[in-house]
Amino acid sequence: MPANATLNPLSAITAHQPFMIVDGALATELERAGFDLNDSLWSAKILADDPQAIVDVHRAYFDAGADVATTASYQATLEGLMARSLSETQASALIQRSITLAAQARSEYLAANPERLDCPPLVAASVGPYGAYLADGSEYRGGYALDRAGLRDFHRARLATLLEAKPDILAIETLPCVDEALALCDLLRDEFPTARAWIAFSARNATELSDGTLIRDAVRAIADCEQVLAIGVNCTALEHIESLVSEIRSETGKDIVIYPNSGEVYDPVTKTWSAACGVSVHPDGHDHDLAGWTPRWLAAGATAIGGCCRTGPDDIRALTDLRKALS
Repeated sequence: MPANATLNPLSAITAHQPFMIVDGALATELERAGFDLNDSLWSAKILADDPQAIVDVHRAYFDAGADVATTASYQATLEGLMARSLSETQASALIQRSITLAAQARSEYLAANPERLDCPPLVAASVGPYGAYLADGSEYRGGYALDRAGLRDFHRARLATLLEAKPDILAIETLPCVDEALALCDLLRDEFPTARAWIAFSARNATELSDGTLIRDAVRAIADCEQVLAIGVNCTALEHIESLVSEIRSETGKDIVIYPNSGEVYDPVTKTWSAACGVSVHPDGHDHDLAGWTPRWLAAGATAIGGCCRTGPDDIRALTDLRKALS
């Protein structure tokens, strides 16, 4: 990771484009390819089982126009991998493989698209919440048994492992509560001073995080962490995003990164998705259409847009087409 404390890897893209395009769901594409991810490691199990499949998904998103690849490390923790009889060294190597696979896909993409060499896509190391390790859906509830110190202890080794592989930025995502965000900010300041990150929360409605904290209060609590370059929300229903972006923008001038899910509802018991009932749709008829909603999100203050669960390369391609039209 570069030592220059002023370096912002996002700015090379956001300063010259109407918005930055984050990729879409990794696990969804792996499932579409036939992989069974009904597992406590989720997409991280494919790091060992079929790493080329992960490269292929990253490459598909780059080809669709994504400026960022988020790695297959969301649910990859030392504790979770070592519970599968891996040594700590083996578990660390597997976590770091998530970054090398995304970097491989980027290298292959740039070789075929040399015009992007002046502003290459980024590799963002996914850092899932403590709830993802629990694999019980608590990243959509919060209410952890761990306090702030315990959350620091949980995240410390994985952050060190990921940063050794030199991603461009950490994608700290789907945080349901402000305490976890504060714990990660503590680690960035005190133990990883050259690291850069974005923090994306999960939200249960148009104004609150998954645990009920007002998103304004959460943003205010972490806005002074200089290493957090962008704040946003992910894996949240589309109809809440416009309001959430407005709430975030009221508290910070930083980049705002949003990558909602398709609008479907996740059942943590069956680990399946189903259509939401009674969900309001875009006034112009766009329901699960990222590009259709994007002009409203940009007007509210978003600067980076992508997709989370149940989105795919076609969604990212539509965002790319929209950005070309706006340029």
